[in-house]
Amino acid sequence: MKMEGTYTLAAARDRVWKALNDPDALARCVPGCKDLQPAGTDVFKATLEVGVGPVRGTFQGKIQIAERVAPERITLRVEGGGAPGTIRAEGALRLTEQDGQTAVNYVGEAQVTGLIASVGHRMIGGVARMLAEQFFKALEQEVTRPA
Repeated sequence: MKMEGTYTLAAARDRVWKALNDPDALARCVPGCKDLQPAGTDVFKATLEVGVGPVRGTFQGKIQIAERVAPERITLRVEGGGAPGTIRAEGALRLTEQDGQTAVNYVGEAQVTGLIASVGHRMIGGVARMLAEQFFKALEQEVTRPA
């Protein structure tokens, strides 16, 4: 499944970049993130609670920063598994400053297997868009809160 879009944040690019590279900020922004711990250089162990339709579960996995070009772009890889199935995803975010705001263009691809894929295959695209929207709304709250 492929995803792409643009989200505009009411904050300067440097502030958005800082939040995207702060594990605590990321943990607050990633939907369903229950724990995010460093596990090496640019690698984090993660616990996520996610659901697609009636299938819900906890996923254990890792998030890796695969590429970083400050403050322009960052590529993340996510992989994990749990009782509902497995997920592998990669997403690239490109940040462009526009009149004091930041446009974030994102392109990603995900592969989901197991029960979560078989039961929710028709809903996965909509759920992915909803999760992206939740992430960007939380990121905007993170970068616009007073310092």
